[in-house]
Amino acid sequence: MNRRARAIEVIRQQSEQIGKLGGKIDESFDRALDVLYACNGRVIVTGMGKSGIIARKISGTFNSTGTPSMYLHPSEGMHGDLGIVTSEDAVLIFSKSGDTDELSQLIPPFRRLGVPIIAIVGDKNSQLAERCDVVIDAGVESEADRFNLVPTTSATAELVIGDALAIVLLEMRGFSPEDFALRHPGGALGRRLLLKVSDLMHSGDAIPIVRETSFLRDAIIEMTSKRLGLTLVVDDSGVLTGIYTDGDLRRTVSKGNDFLTKPLSTCMSRNPKTIDADALIENALAIMEKHSITSLAVIDRNRTPIGVVHLHDILKRKVI
Repeated sequence: MNRRARAIEVIRQQSEQIGKLGGKIDESFDRALDVLYACNGRVIVTGMGKSGIIARKISGTFNSTGTPSMYLHPSEGMHGDLGIVTSEDAVLIFSKSGDTDELSQLIPPFRRLGVPIIAIVGDKNSQLAERCDVVIDAGVESEADRFNLVPTTSATAELVIGDALAIVLLEMRGFSPEDFALRHPGGALGRRLLLKVSDLMHSGDAIPIVRETSFLRDAIIEMTSKRLGLTLVVDDSGVLTGIYTDGDLRRTVSKGNDFLTKPLSTCMSRNPKTIDADALIENALAIMEKHSITSLAVIDRNRTPIGVVHLHDILKRKVI
């Protein structure tokens, strides 16, 4: 057996059949969306075997994209866990055959609770399909194995249709990247979209600041003591007028030997890039990337420095 060729054939076969699912998206899909969008409680997702694994995944996707959800194991449901279901909920069932006893046993309790039941099922003429309010056809012509036994293409079909429901729902809800970040505060995206400049900036006595009337040696002392590779420069009113960095120092030194007594105002960089303390770290990163710099002065409405945000601190928090 040519193992690589067989693997490629499995991928091709599944891709072709998944591509045909678009032809199955009809008014039933719209009705399912209407039910899920109008649900005031949670979407209870269930399935048995491989379909149960897909159900768990789709429930997780719902939760992370603005549709509260919970997975219900069919057998556990019949032994007490049906207590999680309320009349405000909606039910989404995944099944390849539509003829699984554990799922069929759930229908009467769901009916007594009065919850709408949606099925994503491989056989739209099955007993389960006949007993549900909305049926989405997830049928495939064959599985990926030569004996047509292993739930492969059928499971992928269920996954793709479930994902399609979740994505259309999140767009119907106007779900934003910020909403996603609120549900993923531990991830890189959450840190980028939730952390503010004020959360990471150096402030108070940690801010390197000198007057523009100072000499370069004063700036070097301040840069060395604060260890940020720069110093902010202010006028007599405390307003930011410039910045002096390690790079500026190298350029100054290369021009002569009298650099220590140079007035800072003659060699500093004017109009430094700035940002507000309430801005998101995402915005700070965008400015740094655009201008190829590693730090930003944080100022208030009067252009008085209140902090410095440095790329190294952003990297330490694993924002990027």
